[in-house]
Amino acid sequence: MNIVIKFIMILESFTPRPLKRLFAWCVARTGYYLLHTHKIIALHNLSRAFPDKSTGELLRIIKETYLSFVLTFVEFPSITRFNKNNLHRHVRVKGLEHYERALSEGRGILLFSGHYGNWEFGNAALAVLSRAPHFMARRLDSAFLEEFSTSLRSALGIGNLHKANAMRMVLPLLRKGEAVILLIDQNVAAREGVFIDFFGRPACATTGVALMAMHTGAAVLPVFTTRMKNGTYVAEIGPKIETVKTGNRDDDLLANTQNYNKIIEEQVRKHPGQWLWLHRRWKTRPVQARRHSSANQVSQKANPGQIPGGAL
Repeated sequence: MNIVIKFIMILESFTPRPLKRLFAWCVARTGYYLLHTHKIIALHNLSRAFPDKSTGELLRIIKETYLSFVLTFVEFPSITRFNKNNLHRHVRVKGLEHYERALSEGRGILLFSGHYGNWEFGNAALAVLSRAPHFMARRLDSAFLEEFSTSLRSALGIGNLHKANAMRMVLPLLRKGEAVILLIDQNVAAREGVFIDFFGRPACATTGVALMAMHTGAAVLPVFTTRMKNGTYVAEIGPKIETVKTGNRDDDLLANTQNYNKIIEEQVRKHPGQWLWLHRRWKTRPVQARRHSSANQVSQKANPGQIPGGAL
């Protein structure tokens, strides 16, 4: 392990929780007042999602969003010290029986969540109390941060997967009955997803979970780790979501993807300050999907044997 990473982990282990929260608050406030572009994005997103809230209420949510995001990374290194004896001081888990039942079915598990609360604590709690999952994320631009994050997860036996060639990596794991966690709440390009309703607006969402569930029969479960007022967390695992399979692939992809995102929206509405409103979630527009569809049709006529983008 990188000596700098070791030093950071040692320093974090000796830092009291109140001091870590104070540091996170200072960083979050600095970001709120200096990173105007992200604040404008968040304000636009929130004003469309909650048209009845005042500007003051929306700005309060944005401040909470900054703090929630910073806290996730400030607290992240502490997962290496989690065990069955001390986990309750950090995270309480509800619905573990859903996870255990899905594991017993032996067809693999696709857990989905979003950039909400502290998703890393939720992953860690599953690793401590049951079978460690595999976490999928894009490879970070910083080699140091990539090594840092993967080493922390690996300390608890959590597998690290990258989104590049996702299907090739995930399908064998599901066949072995393993669990994979994916954050599916961010914008994707038109060629990579379908448009679903999210907070009353069309949003382009990844179809990865739906594709893999339909192809393998893996169980699909939602999981959200919510920050409590006292600084601890509650990780809630929802019951298995039945996969829609009518035989119409495109309709089933849309229906399943909509179902997953509806659950994310319902959770975010409960605690809006814990979701990443700073992201351009509605960046891809339906007109881009129509352009892609037209281009794809032309390509198919020119190359009739080609598999459409997104197909298994």
